[in-house]
Amino acid sequence: MVTSSPRYFTLEEANLALEVVRPLMAKILEYRQTILAEQPEAWPMVSKAAGNGGGMAASHLVFDFEALNQVVRQLQATGAILKDINTGLVDFLSNREGREVYLCWRYNESHIAYWHEIDAGFSGRQMI
Repeated sequence: MVTSSPRYFTLEEANLALEVVRPLMAKILEYRQTILAEQPEAWPMVSKAAGNGGGMAASHLVFDFEALNQVVRQLQATGAILKDINTGLVDFLSNREGREVYLCWRYNESHIAYWHEIDAGFSGRQMI
C-alpha cells in the first residue's frame, strides 16, 4: 500500500488554501447542524468518526452522514487537517524554525493568524 507524505504549507499557501477550505467547512458545519437537528443522539459518534478521517459506520446511518463524509474527505484532500468538526477548527502542517508546527484556523476567522506546536493543540495557539 502506498501512503502519501503529509503536505507542508507555508503561511501564504495555507491562506490561499482557505479559498477551498472555507466553503467546505461551511458545508460541514451545515451538515452538522442538520444532523444535530434530526438525530442529536447520533452526533457523538459522527463527531468522533469525522475527526478520525471519516468513518464507514457514520456514512451508513443516513444520507446526511454520507454527504458529510464526502465533504470531510474533500477537505482532507487539500492537505488540511480537520481538528474539530464542532467548531470548524482546521490545522495546516508547516515548518517553523526547523520543526513541525500547525498553522491554525477556525471557521469565521478571516485568515490564518495563529500557529501552535504539534502537541499543544488549540489552547497553545500563538499569534504569527
